[in-house]
Amino acid sequence: MSEVAGDPIAGKSRETVTHAQRMRAMFQYAGMLPVLILLCIGFAIENGRFASLTNISIVLQQAAINTVLAAGMTFVILTAGIDLSVGSILAASAMGALLVSKIHGLGMLGIVAGLAVGLGFGLINGLLIALVRLPPFIVTLGSLTAVRGMARLMGSDTTIFNANLPFAFIGNGTLFGVSWLVIIALIVVVLSWFILRRTVLGTRIYAVGGNPDAARLTGIKVGVILIFVYATSGFLAGLGGVMSAARLYAANGLQLGQSYELDAIAAVILGGTSFTGGIGSIWGTLIGALIIAILTNGLVLSGVSDIWQFIVKGLVIIGAVTLDRYRLDHNGRT
Repeated sequence: MSEVAGDPIAGKSRETVTHAQRMRAMFQYAGMLPVLILLCIGFAIENGRFASLTNISIVLQQAAINTVLAAGMTFVILTAGIDLSVGSILAASAMGALLVSKIHGLGMLGIVAGLAVGLGFGLINGLLIALVRLPPFIVTLGSLTAVRGMARLMGSDTTIFNANLPFAFIGNGTLFGVSWLVIIALIVVVLSWFILRRTVLGTRIYAVGGNPDAARLTGIKVGVILIFVYATSGFLAGLGGVMSAARLYAANGLQLGQSYELDAIAAVILGGTSFTGGIGSIWGTLIGALIIAILTNGLVLSGVSDIWQFIVKGLVIIGAVTLDRYRLDHNGRT
């Protein structure tokens, strides 16, 4: 039956479709920001200390390292990959940074050492995935264990301390009242946004995640892109190691960075980046990292035991993956 011009029923149908499209667009644009706001309101009502300036500063510092790790994870997941080794790389990088910081007169080179360790392990992951064509899950799962062992070897399976750490200001100092940890995290987010949204390299990263075969046919060197994203993830894990060492004045190859990869993955998926690749944004990742930090802080202030904190975090990760699946299915129907 043909549509009659001026048919009020047809007009209402079109209005309904347009309204639904607007609602979907608003949902996709806002992402998890409403959840972040609701968490803040809920914890502030439950415990008055949550909204204090001191606690807000603590939350931002707690979110900083995960934000840096999650930024690197965003690059990787945008290519439909995964990096399970970032927690172990962070530990090895922190160990390297502290060991070099103890060399008389060369302490500041500990920063370079930590970054180099992270970049090195990231490059190894990327080369194995891009050139040998091993699955990212298997490569980084192996790295998770192997690099953790190397981190323990670096410190002879003991905790390394340096009370006179020359770059301790990174973890404990401020600039105009803002923690250096927060400043570094914001710089990483802005640079990541610029690369992903304002450069040809970023366009190619999205293209590889969307369809690697089609990207290859258009002349994109998929292997080079994969090496870059895993090297970036390793480098930022190294930066996270430097930040951790600077904050604690110490590092332990066994304990430092344990389960950090799960928090980073949760932040990325909560932020709207899809496991299937080619969809996501760094600003969404920042919101995801803040949700994880606020959730952890709020549960601690509420007196929830660490056992239940693990359970809640695990449920958040499952929920994030479920949300990712819903978004994919919903987009496929529209």
